Amino acid sequence: MVLPEPTPAPKPERCRRQRGFTYLGLLFFVAITAAALAALGQSWSTAAQREKERELEFRGSEIARAIASYQKASGSQAPGQGQSPQTLNDLLADSRGPKTLYHLRRLYADPFTGKPDWVLVPDPVNPKSFNAVHSRSEQALLRQTQADGTPVQLARDWIFAPGAAGAPASKTGAEPELPKSAASSPLF
Repeated sequence: MVLPEPTPAPKPERCRRQRGFTYLGLLFFVAITAAALAALGQSWSTAAQREKERELEFRGSEIARAIASYQKASGSQAPGQGQSPQTLNDLLADSRGPKTLYHLRRLYADPFTGKPDWVLVPDPVNPKSFNAVHSRSEQALLRQTQADGTPVQLARDWIFAPGAAGAPASKTGAEPELPKSAASSPLF
């Protein structure tokens, strides 16, 4: 003889409602976490972009200082009036005189491209040589102006030349002067 299966006892209504609230709470937590991670990712991206721009300014300024030093070593005391280098390697080891001069410590890579593939701006006096550099990158910059107020929108717009705002001409071994507000304020 076959006995009928017992019917399961109905679950209390309260237990079903509780599972619904737990599910909604979990969905809300996932949504808040996703929004926080998205904001953090955007913040990291902006910080990385700012660091690349600072590196572009530093490296371009170093190359511009090296160009000024190379021109000064050619005998002319006026900025931009000396012989200009023909390649970036000329800045690494200048063997034009009796003693080899090193105007640039190393060949800096463009922070936006990752390669030392700077665009060499031809010298108007001698088109075979260059007197400024700029990046090849088409990436938009967060910074919209140079220190002198010249507008820049893309990395390739920022030109580094001796005596330019982004690349001050090197002094005769002296440290760069601090603005009066920075020189008078305490460092701590």
